[in-house]
Amino acid sequence: MKKVVVCVCLTAFLFGTMEVALKTGGGNMDSVQLTFLRFMIGGLILAPFGIVEARKNSLRITKGEAGWLFLVGVMGIPVSMLCFQLGVERCNAATAAALICLNPLFTMVIAHLFTSEKMDRVKSAAFVIGLAAAVFMIRPWDVQEGNTIPGIILMLIASVTFAAYTVMGKRTVGRIGTFAQTSISFILGSLVLLAVIAGTGRPVMDGVADNWMIVAYCGIFVTGLGYLFYFIAIRCSDATTGSIAFFIKPAIAPFLAVLLLNETVYWNTIVGIVLLISASFLTLYDARRGLARETLVTVSDEALQKLEAESSAARARG
Repeated sequence: MKKVVVCVCLTAFLFGTMEVALKTGGGNMDSVQLTFLRFMIGGLILAPFGIVEARKNSLRITKGEAGWLFLVGVMGIPVSMLCFQLGVERCNAATAAALICLNPLFTMVIAHLFTSEKMDRVKSAAFVIGLAAAVFMIRPWDVQEGNTIPGIILMLIASVTFAAYTVMGKRTVGRIGTFAQTSISFILGSLVLLAVIAGTGRPVMDGVADNWMIVAYCGIFVTGLGYLFYFIAIRCSDATTGSIAFFIKPAIAPFLAVLLLNETVYWNTIVGIVLLISASFLTLYDARRGLARETLVTVSDEALQKLEAESSAARARG
């Protein structure tokens, strides 16, 4: 349990520093270049764990699965995370952090539409509270200084498309494995961005030497180690427990934005963060309740099977 707590806290801290780091790096480097570098580095860091996982499961990826992983990677990196980077550059870090954390709520809606995971009353309430949080964070009646309409739109697109990335990944992650699938999708998505860079004449390595600390931190720590600690927490507990890191993140980012970027956190930001955390804990409660229900059903089924076996044995002896 100590290992889980440590990994969740490390994940929350690293993800909580993401917007501040990217906002700093985005002012000195090309957006596509920075997104390419951090996910290529992150994918390569996760690759050894993916290889071990694949060998353990004797994994052989089919052509269909490879094509699907490519689509997952495109949705996650060139679409979602590039919009995220562009949005961070056009929003306050605190606002960007809160808006991207809406993605679990969008995940519920997309899963409801395209999978067997249906919305219930608790999930619906969490989604409504999340939308209220977004309204307070955006403050459409008077957009606060540092936020822009294009930046807010980009962050919402990033949040929705990352939710789509999550739902798409569920289709194959059970067979391919968490580390293997994440590493492959990160690398494939980064290669698509590399093609965009080559086709548009953008820099690949220019400026990296002058900003190596930001590139290293975003690639190695935020993307590589952040996801590594997150997956270890899931392995040692469950996905619901691991997701607590995303509930803590919105509270960390504003503090760092004030401390390192001299941003001002207004009352509406605080209200939005409180609402978002409330919505997050509602989804956590619902997930825990569902897990407990599944465990109870499993135990009941096992007890029934054991009883039937004992009855059969008794009849055979009689």
